[in-house]
Amino acid sequence: METSAWVLLALFLGALLVLAWPLGKLLAALCAERVPRWMQRVEAPLYRLAGTQPEQSMHWLRYALALLAFNAIGAIFLYALQRLQGGLPFNPAGMGAVSPDSAFNTAVSFVANTNWQGYGGESTMSYLTQMLGLAVQNFLSAATGIAVAFALVRGFARRGDGKGLVGNFWADVTRVTLWVLLPISFVLALCLAGQGVIQNFDAYKSVQTLEVTAFQQPKNGPDGQPLKDDKGAPVMEDATTQTQTLAMGPVASQEAIKMLGTNGGGFFNANSAHPYENPTAFSNLLEMLAIFLIPAALCFAFGRVVGDLRQGWAVLAAMTVLFVVAVLVATPAEQAGNPLLGPLGVDQVASALQSGGNMEGKEVRFGIDASGLFAALTTAASCGAVNAMHDSLTPLGGMVPLVLMQLGEVVFGGVGSGLYGMLVFAMLAVFIAGLMIGRTPEYLGKKIEVREMKLISIAILVTPVLVLAGTALAVSAGAGKVGIANPGAHGFSEVLYALTSAANNNGSAFAGLSANTPFYNGLLGLAMWLGRFAMIVPVLAIAGALAAKKRLPVTSGTLPTHGPLFVFLLIGTVLLVGLLNYVPALALGPIVEHLVLWK
Repeated sequence: METSAWVLLALFLGALLVLAWPLGKLLAALCAERVPRWMQRVEAPLYRLAGTQPEQSMHWLRYALALLAFNAIGAIFLYALQRLQGGLPFNPAGMGAVSPDSAFNTAVSFVANTNWQGYGGESTMSYLTQMLGLAVQNFLSAATGIAVAFALVRGFARRGDGKGLVGNFWADVTRVTLWVLLPISFVLALCLAGQGVIQNFDAYKSVQTLEVTAFQQPKNGPDGQPLKDDKGAPVMEDATTQTQTLAMGPVASQEAIKMLGTNGGGFFNANSAHPYENPTAFSNLLEMLAIFLIPAALCFAFGRVVGDLRQGWAVLAAMTVLFVVAVLVATPAEQAGNPLLGPLGVDQVASALQSGGNMEGKEVRFGIDASGLFAALTTAASCGAVNAMHDSLTPLGGMVPLVLMQLGEVVFGGVGSGLYGMLVFAMLAVFIAGLMIGRTPEYLGKKIEVREMKLISIAILVTPVLVLAGTALAVSAGAGKVGIANPGAHGFSEVLYALTSAANNNGSAFAGLSANTPFYNGLLGLAMWLGRFAMIVPVLAIAGALAAKKRLPVTSGTLPTHGPLFVFLLIGTVLLVGLLNYVPALALGPIVEHLVLWK
C-alpha cells in the first residue's frame, strides 16, 4: 500500500480515537441510566406525552414487543408518505406517488437501518418525504440499534435478580435521539454546509453547461441537404450549448444523520460521490469519521458499564485488526489496476487510467486512497453510503466489502448492531474455549449455557440463511435472472452482493443489477426486515437471560477476556464462523472473476 494511503489510514484512526473516547463516557452514562437532573426535566414532557415512566425497567419480551411495534408503525407511516407525496406540500419538482413495490422496499429499508435505494433520490422523493420520512427514520432506526446494545450490555452488568429486566425501550430511544444523535448531527450538518453541501428548499435549477453541441457545422435545410448562400458557400450553424437541471434540497441535514447513524442512502442517486453531498477531501474525512464514531464509542461505553475498561478495549482491538486487514487488501487491489488495459496501450493514451490504478467509477477529487478506505468503512459498518461505484472495483477490491458484510457487520458495524453482534461472537468464543478446557463457559461473570447457545446460534445463522437462500432463488427464478445485465461470475457477484447487503442491513450495491422490480423489491424487503429483527429478538432474549443470572466472581480458572489471546480468539471465531458459510458462494463470484482476470 502506498505511503499516502498509510498516512490517511493513520490520520483516520487517530482522529477516531480522540473523538470516540469522550462520547463513550456519555453513552455509558445513558446506558447506566445516570442522567443528570436537568436532562430529566427536559425529557419529562416527552414521557408524559407518551404515557411511560422511564424508571420502570421492562422484561426483555416486553422490550422486544415495544421495539417491533414502534418500527412497524414507522414502516407503515413511511409507506403511506411515499404513496401520497404527490398531493402533499414541499414538492417543488412535482414528484408523483412511488410505486407500491418500491414504496414497500424503501419503507422497510429505512426502518431497518439499511437504506437500500432502488430509485434515484432526486428524481423520486419530494422534500417532505426526504425530511419527514427518510431523515426521521435515520434517527429512529439508529436509536433502535443503540437501544438493543444498551439492553445487552445491561444484561452483563446487572447482578441478577431473576426477573430479566433490561431497561425501558422508550427511555432509551428518547435519550439516544435527544442527547446523542440530534446534537452531533446538528454540528456535523453545519460543518458539511460550510464545505459546500447544499441545504435549501429551492426549486430545481436549469443552468447552461460548458459543453458545446454545435459549433460552425454546416446547416441543413428541410430536405436534409446542406444549405448554401448566394456565393455557393455552405451556411454554418451558430454555436449552441447544453442546459442541465440541477437538483436542490435539504441535503446537509440528511447527510449528517445518514453517516452518524450508519444508515447510508443518499439524497442524490450518486450518493456521497455527488459534489452536493460530499464536495471536498475534508468533508469526505468528516463523513468517514461520522460512520465509525458511535460504533467505536460504544466499545468504550461497554467497558465502563461492565466495570472493566479493558473489556471494551479488547472488543475495539479485534474490530480494528479486522478493519485494517480489510483496508490492506482493498486499497492495493485498486492501486494495482486492471491487467487487461496494459496490453491495449492505454497508458500511452492516458496514463492515469492504468499507472494511476483502477480509477474507473471513482471520483478524481478523492482518488484510490480515500475511495478504498471509504469502501471498507461503509461495509464494515452497516452504512452503505458510497463515494465510488462498488460495481467498478476490481474482483478482490469488491470482495472485501462483500466479506465485511458477510462477517455479520461486526467490524465496528452499525450503531448498536456492531457491538451486540460482536458480543454474540464473544460469547461463542468463550463457549468454544470452555469446551477445549472442560469448563462451563462464562463471559464477564455470566455463565453461557444451553439456552444462550441456542439463541446465539439463531442470531448468527439467520443472515447466512437469508443471503444464500435468497441468492439461490434470485439466480434460479426467471424474474431474478431478468435483472442480471452481466452474465457469468460478475453477474452472480452482483446478486450475491444485493442479498448480502440487504440481509446484513448495509444498503450499498453492485449497481449493475437492475433491482427496482417487483421481484427484487419484495425479496430484498423481506431480507432486510428479517435480517434486522430476526437477529434483534434473540439478542434481547440473551440480554434478559443474562440479566436474570447472578454474576460469578473471578477465579483462577476464569478465562481472561481482556488480553491479546482473547482478542485473537475472538478474531478467529468471527472469521471461522462468520465467513465459512459463504466460501462456496465467494468462489463462484469474485474469486473466479479474479482468477480469470489475472491469468
